[in-house]
Amino acid sequence: MEHCDENPSLKLDEDWQVIESLMPQGWMEMARELGAFTRTRGFADPRALLRVMLIHLAEGCGLRETAARAGLAGLANVSDVALLKRLKSCEQWFEWLVLQLLEPLKPRDPGAQVPTVGRPLGARRLRVVDGSIVHEPGPSGSQWRLHYAIGLPRLECQEVHVKPHTDGETLKRFSVHEGDVFVADRGYAQASGIAHVVEQGGDVIVRLNLVTLPLYLPDTAQRFDILEHVRGLGMGEICSWAVSLRPKDGKPIAGRLCAVRKSAAAADKARKRARRESQRGSHKLRPETLEAAEYVFVFTTLAEEVTAEQVLSVYRMRWQIELEFKRLKSLVNIGHLKKHDPQAARSWLQGKLLVAMLVARLIDHAERISPWGYDIRALQQVQPMA
Repeated sequence: MEHCDENPSLKLDEDWQVIESLMPQGWMEMARELGAFTRTRGFADPRALLRVMLIHLAEGCGLRETAARAGLAGLANVSDVALLKRLKSCEQWFEWLVLQLLEPLKPRDPGAQVPTVGRPLGARRLRVVDGSIVHEPGPSGSQWRLHYAIGLPRLECQEVHVKPHTDGETLKRFSVHEGDVFVADRGYAQASGIAHVVEQGGDVIVRLNLVTLPLYLPDTAQRFDILEHVRGLGMGEICSWAVSLRPKDGKPIAGRLCAVRKSAAAADKARKRARRESQRGSHKLRPETLEAAEYVFVFTTLAEEVTAEQVLSVYRMRWQIELEFKRLKSLVNIGHLKKHDPQAARSWLQGKLLVAMLVARLIDHAERISPWGYDIRALQQVQPMA
C-alpha cells in the first residue's frame, strides 16, 4: 500500500483557499482603492499582504517574527519596519472588510423562518449593544472604545465602531431599522439616544438608575418618583407604570418603567458596589442610592402587550454581549493593545475585528460543511493563486 507524504505548503494553500472563499467580492481591488496596497514592494498582490497580516493579527506574532515567517513561506520579503508601515495603511481596508463580513449570514435553509413560538417579541430583530475599553498596558497607554451590537438569538455581530475612549456610549451611534428592539445597560439610558431609536421605528429596553434618565408622569411636566412607587414591591413581584421621557429637542416619548425587587443577597452585593464606587469617586453616598440598590429598573417603549415580566426576561439576555467581549479578549486577544502609534493602534484593532469576523464565518461554514470538506461554489469563485 502506497503512502503519500503530506505537503505542508499544499495544505496551507488549501486552507487559505477556504478562507479566501469567505471574503467579499472585490476585496483585492478595494485594497488598492483604499490605499492598503499602493506599491508592490515586498508583496506580490493584496492576497499575500492579507496572509502576512493575519500571521501578525491572528497568530499574535510580533512584527519581526511575522516578517521572518513571511520570508520563509515565500509570501513577502519585508522588514519589520516596512511591515508596520503596511499595517498603518490597512486601517480603511480592514474596516471595509469587517463591514462586508457583517452582512447577515445565509440561513442553512433559505425557506426556513426563525420560530416565533414562545418569543415575546415575535419576529422582531433583537439587538444588544454595549461598549468596551481596549487599552495598552501601563498608565500612559493609548485607549480606545469598541461600540458593539450583537443580534439575538444567533449572537452574530451586527455592527461595530472603533472610537477614542472619550467617545461615550449612546444609542445614536447605531443604525436603526424599523422594528428593531435595542437592549442596553445604564450607560445608554439617555433621552436623546432613545429618541434616535424611536424616531426611526425602533423600541428600547434600557436599564436605568435614579439619575441617568429622568422620568415624568404621562402628558405632564411632573417628575415621576421611582422610589415612591417601588417601595411596596414584594420579593418576586414585578410591576410597571406608564411614564414618559422629555428629550431636550423633540416630542415627549411614552414608555413604561418595569421594576422588580432583588433578592437579599443581590441587594447586599449592589450596596457594597455602590459604597466602593462612592469611595473611589470621592463623593458622598446618598441614602436614596442605597435604597435603589434593592431593585432593578428597566425603561421600555414596547407596547403593553409585552408584559413587564417579558421585558425583564429579555433584558436578562443582555449578559450575552458581556460574554462576547470576553470571547474577543480571550480568543483574538483584542483586549491587549500593543501599538503606541494611534494610527497603528486603530489599524491593529480593525485587523483584530477582521479576525473575529473571519472566525465567525468559518464557524458558520463548518456547521454546514459538505462531506468533501468545502463549499464547491465558493471555491470556484476564488481567483487562482500565482
